[in-house]
This record gives sequence, C-alpha cells and structure tokens, in this order.
Amino acid sequence: MTDQQTLPARQDGTQAPPLRVLICDEMNPGDLNHEGFQVDYEGNLDRAETLRRLPEYDALITRSRTRVDRELIDAAGPRLKVIGRGGVGVDNIDLDYASLKGLLVLNAPESNNVSAAELAVMHLMAAARGLTRSDRKTRAGDWDRKFLGLELKDRTLGIVGLGRIGSIVADRAQGLRMRVIAFDPYVPDSKFGRLDVERAATLDELLDRADFLTVHTPLTDETRGMIGARELARLHKDAVVVNAARGGIIDEAALVGALESGHLFAAGVDVFVDEPPAPDHLFLHAPNLGITAHLGANTREAQERVGAEIVSRVLDALHGDVSKGAVNAPALDPKTLEQLGGYLQLGEKLGRILAQLLPAAQDVQVTFRGEFPTDPTPVVTSVLVGYLQGSTEDHPNMINARALAKERGLNVGVREEPDSPDYVSEVVVSVSRRVQENGQDRTRTRTVGGTVFGRRPRLTRLRDYRVEVEPEGYILIASNQDKPGAVAKLSNLLGTWGVNIAGMALGRAEKGGQALFTLTLDDNLTPEQLQAIRDLDVIDSAYLVKG
Repeated sequence: MTDQQTLPARQDGTQAPPLRVLICDEMNPGDLNHEGFQVDYEGNLDRAETLRRLPEYDALITRSRTRVDRELIDAAGPRLKVIGRGGVGVDNIDLDYASLKGLLVLNAPESNNVSAAELAVMHLMAAARGLTRSDRKTRAGDWDRKFLGLELKDRTLGIVGLGRIGSIVADRAQGLRMRVIAFDPYVPDSKFGRLDVERAATLDELLDRADFLTVHTPLTDETRGMIGARELARLHKDAVVVNAARGGIIDEAALVGALESGHLFAAGVDVFVDEPPAPDHLFLHAPNLGITAHLGANTREAQERVGAEIVSRVLDALHGDVSKGAVNAPALDPKTLEQLGGYLQLGEKLGRILAQLLPAAQDVQVTFRGEFPTDPTPVVTSVLVGYLQGSTEDHPNMINARALAKERGLNVGVREEPDSPDYVSEVVVSVSRRVQENGQDRTRTRTVGGTVFGRRPRLTRLRDYRVEVEPEGYILIASNQDKPGAVAKLSNLLGTWGVNIAGMALGRAEKGGQALFTLTLDDNLTPEQLQAIRDLDVIDSAYLVKG
C-alpha cells in the first residue's frame, strides 16, 4: 500500500480503512499495491505468529504448507471472510468447517495447466528414450550405447481425461505427430471435434489401441485404481505409461508388476499415493521408471501466474465478485435454506444419478411441478453441482456450477408447471445427448424425478415409470417384460454373491408390457457382476448408480 493511493471514502467523507490480506506462505504474488487494500507478504510465517496476527485480516492466502484447520479458523475471529489457496489442491484446508463459519475458499487451478501438461509430455519422451536408465548407467561408469528407445511419431497416445490439462497434452502430442485418442465420458463430442481427438467409447477400447498412455483425471471413488493389472495387460507390449495427475489413479503395485514382467517398455510418475514416499516404496527400485517429486506445477512461469491469480481472485471476492475460483459454496440465508434445504439435496442427487446414466449431455431440462415453499431457482444450480461432480478438475458448487456448465457447453432450460398430478411438488430433470447410431442421428435422453417427504429426498420417476426410492447407497435399475419371476431370479443371483437387498420398488407402464424395478443394495457390484445380471434371460437392461 503506497501513501499516494486513494482509499474508498465513507459517506461522511472520511477514508475507509483498507481491506487487509495476509500471505503467509512462499509464492510470487506479483504487484502488492492495490487501491483499497493492504496486502502483507510474509512467506513462511510460523504458525504461532499466523495465529497471533490473523484476527487483524480480512483474507488469508496460503499454499500447501499452512494448515488451515479449526484452530486457525477459530483464532481468526469474525473479521476473516476469504481464504485463498494458490494452486489446485485444498487438502490443507478444512473445507467443511470453513463453510460452516461462512468463509469463502478460493483456489487458482488453471495457473498450473501448461506446466503440468508439459511435465507429462516430458515423462512420455524420457520414458520412450530411456533417459532414467541411461543417466543411472552412465553415472555408474557403464557407457551403454546399445539401448534402443522408441519414437513418438506415428504412435498412438491414449489420454484418460480430456479436461484442461489433457487437452493441452493432446495439442502437444499432435505437434509431435502422434495420433491421439481419448476416453472421457463427461466431455461432449463437440470438444473432441474441436481438438481433433478421436473418441474412445470405452476405457478398454482406448487401452487396446494405445502405444502410450497418460492419465489426466481427478482422483475420485470412480477413478481410484481405474488403471490396474487388468487394464495394463490390455496395453500393447512395450507400451509407455505416465501418471502426472494424482497418485492412485494407476495402481502402484500393478504398474511395478507390469514393468518387472517386461510387458511395459517404461513408465514415468510425478505422483504417489502417499507423499513423500517411504524409503522402501516399491517405485524407488522399479526398473525403467522415471520419477519426479510432484513437480507438475513447479515452473517459474506457473508460480508467477498462480501467485498473481490467487491475489487477484481474493481481492475480487472481498469486493463481492466470487465468480472465479470458488471451491466451497457460501451459506444460503437461513430462511432459504430452511425452505429449500431438502430440495437442494434432491437436486444434487438427481444430477449425480443422471451423470451416471448419461454423461457428456448437451442439454439439461429442469421442470418444477406444483407448489414450492419459495422460488425454487437455486435447485437448478444444485442439479448442475450433482451432474458435474467427478467430471471436472474444478470443485462444482453453488457459486461456480453455472459457469462450469457453460464452459462444458451444457444448455440449461427451466420450465414451471403449476400442477403436479401425484405430489404437492416434484422436480423432474432430463438430460439429452445427440449420438449417431447405425449411421443415423438420434437423441438419447434420460429422465429422473423426485420430491421431498419431510426433509428427505425421494426418487419418484425413472424414465416414464413411477417409483418411490430413497436415493441412498447403490441403486440397481433393471427393466424387463412384466412377467412373473424376474425379480426372484435376480434376487437369487445377488444372494449367491452375498449382496444384500436393502429396498425395492416396482413400476410398469401397463400390465404385461415393459416394467422397471429398482433394488437398493448394501454393496457395490463389479463390472462382471453387472454384466451377469444383463445376461439373465428375464432382464432387458440393467444399470447401477450411486445415490
């Protein structure tokens, strides 16, 4: 803050004191002079001093070093309004407690994209040419010129996750004259076309065709361990594998096993499940494996961008603009939360179920039927939060969900109908995607609906069928011809696997026609078990979703 800067004036003509921001971790924050703000840079401020000084500030900016836990949040007192985290992760911040205290948490994930993508490409090239192997042998006095590496030109690169970083990797790989194919069920066809990347319909299709494999997807329950021994075995002999995204997406033991057996030519990793790794970690002694210490974001350019970007976002947030980088949602006012709480939960669950039934939709239609206790518009946002969860590197919430949907190319429509034939109020959500089947353009649509009993969400509609299901746990949705024996046959099969049925709901369009039933299960099913259900002669289709 310079003496020449002019502070905003109060109504009585006196100058208002500046809003104060404390940066307590090392970063390159750029210009610290901003009108109306006092930004204090104290890199590597120790915890005791941070606790002592924080009550004097309106915002706190950290990297990963400082733990923003309950103790620190409570010590901050009522003045603190915003917490900024430079970079992507927010593991060092107690998000739930920050939200409970009404604190807005921001990050700056885009700043690292180019650096992270370039590191992945570096690992691809280093693995292909045996850089780690040659470096080790040369230092040991072994001048080995017989080793033959691989060219990237005309090879097929398989990318899992075509988000921001995966898209940059695709662009760089095309510059190296590689063929690029990607698997990402949450990205619309239009993005594949814009990037000139071929779409793999399934992960197995990608693995069967890839010479090189790199993963760029968030770590979720769905993606944890998604590349295991079975998946690695599907890759071509002498394939190259890289993980510069998150530890655990590729099973660590399976990767080492594929290297030791000679099935993989080489691999590169920038991430571990547990960081830093223990001295006896299996990666440290694996053959033909290049390792970096989670350096994806560590370039001078990225650090300059991330520091300046998070400062800019925090200052904007203190002035009321929370459109960029919000990680958690601000609390709704108590009256709205009291009136719409159950419907907000319902909307998020409907969105999450539809993301599993039809990912990469192009259109979302939300219909409100009947009477609601107040304006139900926030429920549209909660639907988008549920639909986008797990499909983006960002954290969808009530602040950023609409912006993320727009970036994804989702068209969102809202309709209100005064009457609800079966319930006082009902929310019906449809998602659709245009596809090509047998050379013809078709529109694939999935529809779910629900209501709130008390404050508990209930599913009331699946496609054109009426059901009544609590959207909790694992829900098996099966369709069949309305004939005796289908449910019993399926139940017996589940029993042989030791899978318990917690609840059941039946629905049909007409007697003897197509019927639909849902089974709420205590346990998840493996892909093989789900396929066995689909193979039953009494089942027409079967899907498993998590409520």
